[in-house]
Amino acid sequence: MGGFLGAIGRYWLSGLAQKLSPRFPFGTLSVNLLGSFMLGLLATLFLEKVIVSQEVRLFVLVGLLGAFTTYSTFSFETLNLMRSGEWMFAGANILANVAGTLIAVWAGVSIAKLW
Repeated sequence: MGGFLGAIGRYWLSGLAQKLSPRFPFGTLSVNLLGSFMLGLLATLFLEKVIVSQEVRLFVLVGLLGAFTTYSTFSFETLNLMRSGEWMFAGANILANVAGTLIAVWAGVSIAKLW
């Protein structure tokens, strides 16, 4: 059920964000950044601050957020940008997804530790 909800959320948000620019994969970037932030925040809260059952943790962290983020799509879109000669967009996509998601996870963990 968590994976189902995460996949639907990814489809909805990705489609909405992709309208920003048809040339750059903002849809995938948006779900990867948000999903990474939420993973950092919720994993830290669940493991250090708020006691939840293992089933709830798995539902949210593995099911919901696992299906919400999508690195396979990121890789495919980056390869397509390279194949079409859009090297600047390909490099920006790699940097934004890799560095951006690391920063998003760090931000989530940092905010969770403040509570």
